[in-house]
Amino acid sequence: MLELLRQPWHWSISGLLIGLTVPILLILGNKSFGISSSLRHICAAVIPANINFFKYDWKKETWNLFFVAGIVLGGFIGNFLFTNPNEIVIAAQTKQDLMALGVKDFSGLMPTDIFNFQSLFTLKGFIFIVLGGFLLGFGARWAGGCTSGHSIMGISDLQIPSVIATICFMIGGFVMTWLILPFVLGL
Repeated sequence: MLELLRQPWHWSISGLLIGLTVPILLILGNKSFGISSSLRHICAAVIPANINFFKYDWKKETWNLFFVAGIVLGGFIGNFLFTNPNEIVIAAQTKQDLMALGVKDFSGLMPTDIFNFQSLFTLKGFIFIVLGGFLLGFGARWAGGCTSGHSIMGISDLQIPSVIATICFMIGGFVMTWLILPFVLGL
């Protein structure tokens, strides 16, 4: 059984399980799926400031905090207990394109040439880790949710703003991949 869990599964199985999360949350508790709102709940719970954005009954959303804790715990279990012994499969053309931009290490989920503690103190590392993290958080808040909330839950609810947000996420991803990433990796 453990060997079965360690092998990569077809992407459709994960897609089906994630897709089933939406109706299960709606049927069992009329809850919306989303991750970025959990940071707001944490801040509302632990920051005793007089900020209007954090003045709401965050206790009604504790299920979301447990959900996110489960994601983190599942990530650790998956990484340490069910580690896939095989090399991560990356398309040959993608490897070739990234190698031309200076990325050489493909041993993990993220290239350690870019994402490591030492690179945090370089301009390139600062852009990817600090500025990228800020833009991700700011964008999720500005869009009223993250990619999972809009693309999975919002589109399932037939919400036009979520369709627009998802289209913008995709356009942003293409712009980043084809225009900004080569520029930043060239620094």
